[in-house]
Amino acid sequence: MSNCVIGKDCIGVGVGALIFNEEGKMLLALRGQKAKNEVGKWEIPGGAVEFGETIEQALKREIKEELDIEIELQEMLQLCDHIIPEDKQHWVSPTYICQVVSGVPKNLEPEKCDRIGWFSVEEAEKMPLSIVTQHDIKVLKEKK
Repeated sequence: MSNCVIGKDCIGVGVGALIFNEEGKMLLALRGQKAKNEVGKWEIPGGAVEFGETIEQALKREIKEELDIEIELQEMLQLCDHIIPEDKQHWVSPTYICQVVSGVPKNLEPEKCDRIGWFSVEEAEKMPLSIVTQHDIKVLKEKK
C-alpha cells in the first residue's frame, strides 16, 4: 500500500504528550490553518508514529521537532480512537503524561501551530479543544 495516506487510506497512529510544568499547568498548542485537521482547536502536542519507530521514540522525536524540548514519559494516560468523519480520517492515539527534562518550549512549527501556552485543567476546559484533548482531560479528571 505504497500510496497509503496515513489516517485516510489506512488507520494512523498518532501519539500525544500531556506535559505538565511545576505549577501543574499543561502545555497546549493552537492548531493553525495548515494543520491536517481540527484547525482552530487547542491540543496537546504530538504527532504521527513513523514506520519502524516505537511510540515512545515517536513522541520524543515529535516533541523535540515541534517544541525543542526533551521530555520524560511518566505513564500512559489513555488510548483513544480519533475518528473525524468530516475529514474522513481515523487515528489511534495513545496519550502519555510527561515532564520536561530540558529546554523551554518554543513553537518551531508556526505554519501548523498558531501559538503555545500553559493552562490549568479548568482553563483548558473552557477552550475549543481537539477531540483527543477533550478525551485526555476527561480521563485525567476521572483518575484524580
